Amino acid sequence: MKTLAAVVIEPGKPIEIEELTLEKPGPNEVLIQYLYGGLCHSDVHISIGDTIARLPMVLGHEGAGIIQEVGPGVTRVKPGDHVVCSFTPTCGRCKYCATGRSSVCDMNAAMLEGHLEGPRWPISGPRGSYGAMCTLGTFSQYNVINQYSVVKVDDDIPLDKAVLVGCGVPTGWGSAVYAAETKPGDVVAIFGIGGIGINAVQGAKHAGAQHIIAIDPLKNKRDKALELGATLAFETAAEAKAAIDELTNGQGGDSAIITTDLITDQQVSDGLSMIGRCGVMVLTALNKIDEVTVKVPSTEMSYFRKTIKGSLFGDCNPAYDIPKLIRMYVDGKLELDGLITKEYSLDQVNQGYDDLLAGKNIRGIIKHQH
Repeated sequence: MKTLAAVVIEPGKPIEIEELTLEKPGPNEVLIQYLYGGLCHSDVHISIGDTIARLPMVLGHEGAGIIQEVGPGVTRVKPGDHVVCSFTPTCGRCKYCATGRSSVCDMNAAMLEGHLEGPRWPISGPRGSYGAMCTLGTFSQYNVINQYSVVKVDDDIPLDKAVLVGCGVPTGWGSAVYAAETKPGDVVAIFGIGGIGINAVQGAKHAGAQHIIAIDPLKNKRDKALELGATLAFETAAEAKAAIDELTNGQGGDSAIITTDLITDQQVSDGLSMIGRCGVMVLTALNKIDEVTVKVPSTEMSYFRKTIKGSLFGDCNPAYDIPKLIRMYVDGKLELDGLITKEYSLDQVNQGYDDLLAGKNIRGIIKHQH
């Protein structure tokens, strides 16, 4: 069948809309009709070349839609099911899934290659075989993906809101709740209030943090953070550190979470300076794979038992946490509606990312036309 998709052909060039061809789903695969895709900054890393991926590649790794057809061996979903996609697949069998660390499932090795059941490539077009971002390619009207990347949700859940729970919401929320292990009374600093940072704010609030300090140069981002749970918001790290020192009588905060668009060594240094003894700094943001952004005094970490840790998908378990977060939304315990700044059509994808990079959006979404 044919589908229209947003494709990266060459790093640094505008994203192009192409008509592609999909094969029928093979073993463990499903044909999904995407209704919505989220505009996340990780796709920008692919399009500008910060992250090296197999090209050409269909972009989009936040997605929600309806299963149209299933291949042999599919047991997790059936045609007609409404699903949210997880950008990290979960096989349930590998060492990491079996020990409760499914956000780093062995299947993640295919994230930037583009398909879980390679060397078979179900997407083809004028440039040959195409990969799919995080094996999902949600900026396509339809796609053939693996059953291990979809999570069934109830039919009455609005998919234009649930789409955010495939990446940005759990990544931010889990960075605060699971990775930082936020506890009641904690002091938490969050660098960068975009689609991930705003959910770190929500996660820290949910976990009972007493002080949540948001750091972002843009006033609209700081205002949104204050609206959704931050207790203080500052333009610079220096202002935030001064406030934390005052709040804690110089003891320092309990955690710093970095969710900026492009992590820098200065942010890492600033974050480490804000946390006190036994504090933890969570690195959720990305940079080039070979860019050294962590260079800190090891003695400071030893003397004060400070921890620096990386987090993927907020250390969440997609099969458990995606339905849980959606239930929280339904129960009024998690904000999703207010996270969506603007809706775009597929052919407006470049405008959507221009708006993201200009700081206009907390989260933009693609609405597919069928």
